[in-house]
Amino acid sequence: MALTDADVQKQIKHMMGFIEQEANEKVDEIDSKAEEEFNIEKGRLVQTQRLKIMQYYEKKEKQIDQHKKIQMSNLLNQARLKVLKARDDMITDLQSEARQRLAEISKDPENYSVLLQGLLLQGFFQLLEPKVTVRCREQDVEMVQEAVNKNIPIYREAVKSNIVVKIDTGRFLSPNICGGVEVYNDNGKIKVSNTLENRLELIAQQMMPEIRMKLFGANPNRKFTD
Repeated sequence: MALTDADVQKQIKHMMGFIEQEANEKVDEIDSKAEEEFNIEKGRLVQTQRLKIMQYYEKKEKQIDQHKKIQMSNLLNQARLKVLKARDDMITDLQSEARQRLAEISKDPENYSVLLQGLLLQGFFQLLEPKVTVRCREQDVEMVQEAVNKNIPIYREAVKSNIVVKIDTGRFLSPNICGGVEVYNDNGKIKVSNTLENRLELIAQQMMPEIRMKLFGANPNRKFTD
């Protein structure tokens, strides 16, 4: 049976509708896939940028934290230096005050004469020489001579040996010192310095750990004490 023109047109129309439907479905499929790929790529880019931003701010945070630590360390060091300087200034003031008080010692003849005897005798014992020379301030010559006269028998008795003591009247110690003596061996190469200033310095060095302990307390960073 032959197809009429109407039937042909109907079949063509049906085929065109089918093709159009297939095309639309294909377009939808392509659009859907493209959107999916777009979303995936967008998500990847967003995640990448998010990671970069997080890394940037983590780096910045670490830099800020490090900067704060450095500033804090610098402030602590400055504070420690100020404390140390304040302590050193206090020690220096104490030493200056002690030196000023030294000048008062020689103003008390009775006590000063006893002190001179001890300083001289110590010098004799340290040298253990048969001949010694003593230097003192010019104003102390008479008092030193009396101390020498008292010490010679004590020395002889202690070491069972004689000693000849000469007071150097050609070279006196400076009148600006607070007192005391210097004792030399016969050729002048060995000296025992027992001036008041020297004795103060020696005592200050020996007692410095104890002085610091009393003034500032124990140092937690020190395992041993002098």
